[in-house]
Amino acid sequence: MNTSDTHHQRFAKMTFASVYPLYLQKVEKKGRTKAELHQVIAWLTGFDNKKLQELIKEKATFETFFERASLNPNANLITGVICGYRVEEIENPLTQQVRYLDKLVDELAKGRKMEKILRGA
Repeated sequence: MNTSDTHHQRFAKMTFASVYPLYLQKVEKKGRTKAELHQVIAWLTGFDNKKLQELIKEKATFETFFERASLNPNANLITGVICGYRVEEIENPLTQQVRYLDKLVDELAKGRKMEKILRGA
């Protein structure tokens, strides 16, 4: 993925709290639940509901969000295209982590089975 520093900084400074309602709206519109969204986020980051709410209330940036996360060791199994980029080819670690989350939310909204979204976990 060949993108500028500006692109990566945009992700670093964006708050999770600003994007979370959009994730929730996207999955609920497709018949999935808030609990399922939280399960997907927990699988990727290790955050329970309490920690997730703290980060939202704090208005943590994605940079802070992923610094505090314990990324799932199977996150590298997340592959495919999101916003025109192959997630496995993204070189900037933070941008890749944000796109991992985007990809999981997309899979949830598209009705994929939870077992497959969580990479067999």
